[in-house]
Amino acid sequence: MAEPLIPAVGFSKPGADSAAAAGVMESDCDAVPALNLGDLDITTDEFILDEVDTHIQANLEDDLVKEALKTGVDLRQYSKQVETELQHIEQASIKDYIKESQNIASLHNQITACDSILERMEGMLSSFQSDLSSISSEIQTLQQQSVSMNLRLKNRQAVRSHLSQLVDELVVPSTMISVILDSPVTEQEFLEQLHELNSKINYAKELSFRETLACSDVQDIVDRLKVKAVSKIREFILQKIYSFRKPMTNYQIPQNTLLKYRFFYQFLLANERTVAKEVRDEYVDTMSKIYLSYFKSYNSRLLKVQYEDVADKDDLMGVEDTAKKGFFSKPSLKSRNTIFTLGQRGAVLSPGELEGPILIPHAAQRGDSRYPYETLFRSQHYALLDNGCREFLFLSDFFMVAGNSALDLFNSIMGKTLSMFLKSLSTYLSDCYDSIAVFLCIHIILRFRAVTVKRNIPALHKYWEAVLELLWPRFELILEMNIQSIRNTDPQKLGVLDTRPHYITRRYAEFSSAVVSINQTFPNERTNALLGQLQVEVENFVLKMAAEFPSRRDQLIFLINNYDMMLGVLTERAADDSKEVEGFQQLLLARTQEFIEEILSPPFGGMIAFVKESEALMEKGQLDKLRNDEARITQLVRGFSSSWKQSVEALSQDVMRSFTNFKNGTSIIQGALTQLIQYYHGFHKVLSQPTFRSLAVRSELINLHHLMVEVKKHKPNF
Repeated sequence: MAEPLIPAVGFSKPGADSAAAAGVMESDCDAVPALNLGDLDITTDEFILDEVDTHIQANLEDDLVKEALKTGVDLRQYSKQVETELQHIEQASIKDYIKESQNIASLHNQITACDSILERMEGMLSSFQSDLSSISSEIQTLQQQSVSMNLRLKNRQAVRSHLSQLVDELVVPSTMISVILDSPVTEQEFLEQLHELNSKINYAKELSFRETLACSDVQDIVDRLKVKAVSKIREFILQKIYSFRKPMTNYQIPQNTLLKYRFFYQFLLANERTVAKEVRDEYVDTMSKIYLSYFKSYNSRLLKVQYEDVADKDDLMGVEDTAKKGFFSKPSLKSRNTIFTLGQRGAVLSPGELEGPILIPHAAQRGDSRYPYETLFRSQHYALLDNGCREFLFLSDFFMVAGNSALDLFNSIMGKTLSMFLKSLSTYLSDCYDSIAVFLCIHIILRFRAVTVKRNIPALHKYWEAVLELLWPRFELILEMNIQSIRNTDPQKLGVLDTRPHYITRRYAEFSSAVVSINQTFPNERTNALLGQLQVEVENFVLKMAAEFPSRRDQLIFLINNYDMMLGVLTERAADDSKEVEGFQQLLLARTQEFIEEILSPPFGGMIAFVKESEALMEKGQLDKLRNDEARITQLVRGFSSSWKQSVEALSQDVMRSFTNFKNGTSIIQGALTQLIQYYHGFHKVLSQPTFRSLAVRSELINLHHLMVEVKKHKPNF
């Protein structure tokens, strides 16, 4: 049973003192004043009896009451029993309180002690709180002092930084003085100290604008060091420039040395522009003379290894081929190229040779070698390209120029050399009639221009354009002269007629294929237009020459031989879809078909005419008009059966004798035999019509399949 937390008090023993206790209680009751129960006072008139019913009803709902009523217990007796039990419980409770009185008293003392301890702790915490308040104010004060000290520190550091830089920039160490005065300019230490001196000069200039008094203390020393440095640098650079002038000097070596010390010129330009201009002018004058002398000498030596026999104004496409000056005759020189044939001359445009080593004139002279003009032209301009690119890069790097300034400086050095090149080229072109050489030179320039664009070197762009402005008009003039020569050619003055390919058409084929193959990389409309004019004149020339033959058969043989030869030469170099190739293919096909009809006509003309006539009448539905031609048909059937083999054999031999190109002759024979079979098939078809179906001679017709097998035996194999 839980111990009641009630302080121990004195209790009287039950029974013995009950009377006394009753008396005390009565006296106590008399002493107690009357209680004011308010709403609980049931003796007042205001008590509502209805509420009693509610309480009674609620009590009746109690389980215990229900059980008692159900068993019929006497409520008075049950009430006394309950009172008795309560008394017993009360007595037991009192005993428990008396038993635990000491513990309750001890607990009371402990609670009192705890209250005093908590009271002391409350005092301590209050004191601590007040201490914290004072500490917080002190921390705030310290923080404000710290911010103030930090700001002062930053200000002092900033001042120290500026003052330190000022002192470092103004102070001229003894090491700098000794190095600038005594060390050679090629020493790395001199270059380093020169950088430091340049920095101090620039800083002193900046301070002088601010009127800093400390600057005047070191200005004199800095100026004297600058004068000394400028003097040594000037002497060094001029010495290197003068070394260019020595004979047989590879000027690229001193140029590379100058590039290592490019800061020298930068120092001069920043601190002594007069000396910088002197150095620059001296370099321009020296290199201008060197390049002019070198290329002038090189060009004159190159011309000594050019072919001695070159084309002149009489070496045109339409000029007749004579024994004295023949196109296919053996030239007097060992290595003379033909005028209209490309041959190996086109190799000068190959990547390996285009940017290959330049020619060495004295080595070529020792070997007795000779070269066409375009090879010399390539060597000249590749040397110009290589030196020009290198020079432009050097000028941009060493003299620190870019854009138009770099181009102007380059032109001041290379201008005389470029003018010399243009003058030399103009002189050569004024008497040049070698159109292939001129055209190759044009494409050499076009490729070199692409190289400079790829290298991003604009210095030679104007020169390339000037060269092309000289080459293009000359090429067009030579081409127009050749066109005119063909237009003015008189076939009757060209000697004995021959059905083989004419030398003028061969010249055209070689020349046209050369120009077309070269022009594929850099197509040009002007060139295509001129080639178109040339092709028209050549076609007209071939027709004029063919008209000189008395028979149409010889005319066709001449046309086919020439068309085939020109087509063969063109297809070797030009693309299959080029305009020239397509044009001659159409012409060759048309003339070949006409020639096949021409050679089939003598042996098989009657049958061919009958087939064509019959097919025309069949289309109109008038085949009955030939019903009475039985004798003609009989003659045609028997004549073909008896002579076709001999006729085919004679036809084959005649064709092979007439055409110089075996492949072309074979193709013509195959076309003729195929056409013959088609005509004979048409003959069969006509005779199978109802109009001729009753003819007895139809049984003598050769089986078409058998004819095809026999015809194949006559096809030549080459």
